[in-house]
Amino acid sequence: MFIQTEATPNPATLKFLPGRSVLTDGTLDMPDREHAAQSPLAERLFEIPGVGGVFFGSDFVTVTKVSGEWQHLKPAILGAIMEHFMSGAPIVRADAQAPAGPEEFFEAADAETVATIKELIETRVRPAVAGDGGDITFRGYKEGVVYLAMKGSCSGCPSSTATLRHGIQNLLRHFIPEVTEVRPV
Repeated sequence: MFIQTEATPNPATLKFLPGRSVLTDGTLDMPDREHAAQSPLAERLFEIPGVGGVFFGSDFVTVTKVSGEWQHLKPAILGAIMEHFMSGAPIVRADAQAPAGPEEFFEAADAETVATIKELIETRVRPAVAGDGGDITFRGYKEGVVYLAMKGSCSGCPSSTATLRHGIQNLLRHFIPEVTEVRPV
C-alpha cells in the first residue's frame, strides 16, 4: 500500500491519501481525543504523541499536530494508517454516534437566501477546500452575516481568514447582495 502525503495551507496539518475510500459520504471531524472514540483509525492516530486533530474526507485523512516536527511524526502516522487499512477494521464503528453538531440558525423569511448560500457552499466552496484537506459547512445566517464552521486543515489555518474574507465572502456577495459578511464559528 502506498500512501501519498500533501502539504496543506495550514502548516500544522498534513493530508494523507491512502489511495482508497476513507468515508463513503460526508466528512468526520475529530478535533480531540474524546471525539476519536467513534473511529478505530482516529484512536490509533491519537496514540501518536503530538497528534492533536484528525479529519476524514472521502479519500483522505488530515492530521493536525500540536507539537513535534513532521519529519518525526509522518512515519508513525503513515504506519498507523497503513496498519489500519491492512487490518480490515472499519474506519468508523457501526455503533458510533456522531456528536450532535450545533443547530443551524436563520429566520424563516431568509429560507430562500439560505438555500442559495448552501448551494454555493456545496458546489463551489467545499470541493475547493477538500482539495486542501478541510471542510467548511453552513451554520447560520442573520442580518446579512453568514456563519461557517471550518474543519480539518481549515480549522486554525493562518490563511483561513483570507479564505473567508476574500474568497467565500466575495463569492457570496457576488451572487447574493444581501450578504454583508462571512464569519467563522
